[in-house]
Amino acid sequence: MPEGAMKAWLESSHLSGSNAAYIEELYESFLDNSQSVPAQWREIFENLPKIEGAEVEYKHSAIRDEFRELAKQPARVVVSGSSDGKQVKVLQLINAFRFRGHQNANLDPLGLWQRDRVRDLQLSHHDLSENDFDKEYNVGSYAVGSETMKLGDLYKSLRKTYCGSIGAEYMHMTSTEEKRWIQSRLESVQSQAQLSAAEKEEILKGLIAADGLEKYLGAKFPGAKRFSLEGGDALIPMLKELITRAGQHGTKEVVMGMAHRGRLNVLVNVLGKNPSKLFDEFAGKHDDLVGSGDVKYHMGYSSDFVTPGGNVHLALAFNPSHLEIVNPVVMGSVRARQDRRDCDDGDLVLPITIHGDSAIAGQGVVQETFNMSQARAFKVGGSIRIVVNNQVGFTTSNAEDTRSGEYCTEIAKMVQAPILHVNGDDPEAVILATQVALDFRNKFKRDVVLDLVCYRRHGHNEADEPNATQPLMYQKVKKHPTPRQLYANKLDAEGSIRLDKANELAEYYRKLLDEGQCTVEQWRPMTEHSVDWTPYIGHDWDDEYEAAIDLDRLKALANSISSYPESHPVHSRVKKIYDDRKKMAKGEKLLDWGFAESLAYAAIVEEGNRVRITGQDAGRGTFFHRHAVLHNQTDASTYLPLQNVSKDQGPFEVHDSVLSEVSVLAFEYGYTTAEPKGLTIWEAQFGDFANCAQVVFDQFISSGEQKWGRLCGLTMLLPHGYEGQGPEHSSARLERFLQLCADHNMQVCVPSTPAQVFNMLRRQVVRPMRRPLIVMSPKSLLRHPLAVSSLEELAQGEYQNVIGEIDEINPKDVERVVMCSGKVYYELLEQRRKQELNNVAIIRIEQLYPFPEAELDKVLEKYQHVKQFVWCQEEPQNQGAWYCSQHHFRAAIPAGTYLTYAGRKASAAPAVGYMSVHVKEQQALVAQALTVE
Repeated sequence: MPEGAMKAWLESSHLSGSNAAYIEELYESFLDNSQSVPAQWREIFENLPKIEGAEVEYKHSAIRDEFRELAKQPARVVVSGSSDGKQVKVLQLINAFRFRGHQNANLDPLGLWQRDRVRDLQLSHHDLSENDFDKEYNVGSYAVGSETMKLGDLYKSLRKTYCGSIGAEYMHMTSTEEKRWIQSRLESVQSQAQLSAAEKEEILKGLIAADGLEKYLGAKFPGAKRFSLEGGDALIPMLKELITRAGQHGTKEVVMGMAHRGRLNVLVNVLGKNPSKLFDEFAGKHDDLVGSGDVKYHMGYSSDFVTPGGNVHLALAFNPSHLEIVNPVVMGSVRARQDRRDCDDGDLVLPITIHGDSAIAGQGVVQETFNMSQARAFKVGGSIRIVVNNQVGFTTSNAEDTRSGEYCTEIAKMVQAPILHVNGDDPEAVILATQVALDFRNKFKRDVVLDLVCYRRHGHNEADEPNATQPLMYQKVKKHPTPRQLYANKLDAEGSIRLDKANELAEYYRKLLDEGQCTVEQWRPMTEHSVDWTPYIGHDWDDEYEAAIDLDRLKALANSISSYPESHPVHSRVKKIYDDRKKMAKGEKLLDWGFAESLAYAAIVEEGNRVRITGQDAGRGTFFHRHAVLHNQTDASTYLPLQNVSKDQGPFEVHDSVLSEVSVLAFEYGYTTAEPKGLTIWEAQFGDFANCAQVVFDQFISSGEQKWGRLCGLTMLLPHGYEGQGPEHSSARLERFLQLCADHNMQVCVPSTPAQVFNMLRRQVVRPMRRPLIVMSPKSLLRHPLAVSSLEELAQGEYQNVIGEIDEINPKDVERVVMCSGKVYYELLEQRRKQELNNVAIIRIEQLYPFPEAELDKVLEKYQHVKQFVWCQEEPQNQGAWYCSQHHFRAAIPAGTYLTYAGRKASAAPAVGYMSVHVKEQQALVAQALTVE
C-alpha cells in the first residue's frame, strides 16, 4: 500500500488509533475461546487470511509478559562468539525438549487443543539463532549415535522426536537409568516407528476391524447402545501389539480391565469373541442363564492368542459401570496368577487397564491402585495403563471441568510412571509408544501410561446428541476422516499398500461378520492356562465335607506355632501372649480367640493350601490379638511361626496393607476369583471402614455370581461390637450385608467362641463351595474370660450355625427364650447368672445368612410350650439383624406365640458418643431382654 494511502487508512479506520488496544483485547479473547466474543467479531477473526506454513498465532500479552519476566532477571553475560558459551546453551536446549517438548507435540487429531508457546523450546530463549544452524556442537547424551551435530539438524531432530505425534513425559522420574533408557528408545529413531510392510498391513487390519465392527453394528442395530470405539480405533492395533510383543518376551497370561467404551470392539477384535454371539445379544437372544445376567458391555471373556513366543491366555475382567473400580480387581487377579506360577518378577502375567480420560483423573480408586503398585502385598511387576482420551467425559468437554492438571494423566506422576501421549490418528506412532511402554514395564517392573489422544465420533452412547453440548467439537468430528481412511491413504501415498488392497481387506472383514466367524487370526481355543474351577462348581451349603481334625495333630500344630527361636527376642507383651499359647498347646489353659484363629491357619497351610491375609494392621491385629509377625526387638527382623509349620506346607502371607479399603478389598476379590484354593482374607481395621468399600460389596462380592457366574471364596473380617467407642467404631453395618443377601449368594456369620472361628475359617477351605464369607468379628471378646474353648472343641470340626442353651436349665421351666448374636450374648449370660433367672433360655444364632432354619428348629423343639420369644441386639432397631431377619425368627417360633424386640431404639447414628449413655443403654436392653412378662 502506498505510504499516503496507508496514512489515510490509519487516520480513518476503526481498527486503528485508540480502538487498536480494544481490538487486540478482543482478538486475544478470541484466541483463548472463540465463543467469548460477539458473533460479528468472531466472523471477522475467523476470516482473517491464513498464511501457509506459519506458526499458530500467540497472544501478544503472553509474549509481553515473557519479556517483563526476563527484564526482572539479573543480566546474563554471554561472551559473543564463545563456542563454550554456545555449547552450554545447546545442551540446555536438548534438556528443554526432554522436559517440555510434549507441550508442543501434535497430539490432538481434531486440532482443538489451544496450547501456549513454550518459551523454553525457542532458540532465542537459549541465546541461539538460525545463524548458528551450520555450526557443530557436542550433543551430550542425546541418543542419535553421533557425538556432534549441526545445530540446524539437532533442532530439527529435537522437534521431530519430542514435538511430533508422541509427547513423552518422563523427566519427572528420579531414576537416571530409567530416563536414559527412554531417551535412547525415542531419540535414536526420532520417535518414528521402524515397521515392515507386513507390520503396517497388520496395523491397517486392526483399524479396519475397529471401524468395520462399529459401522456394522450401527447399521444392523441402529440406536442400540454400544459405547462405540469410533475415533479411538487405534486401541485395537495397540492391544494386539501389546499382546504379541508380551508373548515374544515370554508372557503366558494377559489380564485386561476396561469400562464400557470400546469394550464390544475389544471383545470381538482382540479376544476373538464370535460376532454372531454378540449379534444375538443385541437381538435379545441368549442361552439359558443361571442368575440375572448383565448387559453386554459389562461382560468378560477368555481366550488364547497365538504369538511368536507361544500362546498367551487372555482374560477380560467382568466390570460394572463403576468405571475405574475394575483396576484393583485386575491387579488382584494378576497377583493370584503370578503366585500360582511362582512368578516374582511379573514376567509371566501382564495386567492391562484401559481408562477414560475423565475417569482416570476423577476416580479416587485410580490413585489408590497406583499407590499399591510397588507395595509388597500388591505389586505385580508393573502394569500398562491405557487412556482412551476422547477429550470428553459423558457430556463435559472442557478440561477445566474434569480435572485441575494439564493432562488427565497427572496422577501417574505420583509413582513416577512414564507417560507417553500419542496422537490416535498416527497409528505408527501408537505402535512405537506401545513397544516402548511394554519394554519399559518388563525391564523396570513399574507402571507405564499410554495416553491415546483421540475423539468420540458419537455421544456418550449412540442415543445421545453430542452437538447439544459440544457444537464446535462435533462440527469438526463430522468432517474428520476416520483413522482407517487416514492410514489407508498414507500407505497408498507411500506405496506400501494400495487403496484397492485396503478395500479388499475391508470387504473380507465384512464377510467374516456376515458369516458370524471369528475375526481375530491369532485366536486359539483355550488350553490349560487357568486354574480348574470344576471341583468347586455345583456345590451348595448342605454338601457333606470332612472337617474334623485329629486331636494329636492339632496339639502338634499348636506347639509348632507357639514357638519361636530364642535368638529372636520379642516385645514383653507379645512374649506373655506366646507364653500363654504354650500353655494352651499343652492343655493347661483354654484357648483364646487369637490362638484358635492362628491354629486354623496352621491347619490350612499344613494341608498344602495358601493363606493370604491383608488389612491395615493384619500382622499384629488391630486389637493386639494375632501377632502372626514377631518383630525382633534388637534388629527389627521378623519371624512368622505360621511360615514354619511343616516342610511341605502351603504359603502363609500376612500383609499390613496400604491405608485403603476399596482398592485393597477389590484387589482381594480379584485374587479369589482367580484362585479358588486356600483362604484369602481381608480384614477391616474397624468394621465401619467397610463403608469406603461399599461399591465392591454391592457390585462384585454380593452379585458377581448372579451377574457373571463368577465364584469367589473371599473372607472378610469386620470388627463389630458396641463397647462405647462412639458412632464410628461400633458397627460394621450388619444390616447392609443382610440386605444384600439373596439366592444364597454369600454367608454372614457372627461367631462367639474361639472354636467357632477355628471351624468357620477351616470350613471356608474344606467345604468344596466357593462363596464370600462376611464375618462380624469381635473386639472385646478377643480377651473375654468366657470366650474360650478347648482343643477338643476345635478338633470336632463343626461350625455350629446355632448354639443352644449351655447352662443346666430345665427346658420345662423356661418361660422366655432370648435369641441373639455376638457379644451381647455374654452380657445376657452374665446378667442371667447373676440374677439366677432359670426361666430364661438364651440361644445364639451364629450364622444369619443363609438362615439356619433346620438347626434353629431343632434347638427350639424343647421350647414349644414357651409363649415369649425375644430378639435381642445391641444395634439400633433400624440397624443390625432385626429388620432383615425378623421374618426368619417369626417363622421359627411355635405357632400362636409372639416375637418382641429388645435393643436400642431406631437411630440415625450407629451408636452414641458418650460412654455413660452407652452403658445406660446397654444395661437397659439386657434387662429388657431378660424380663419375663
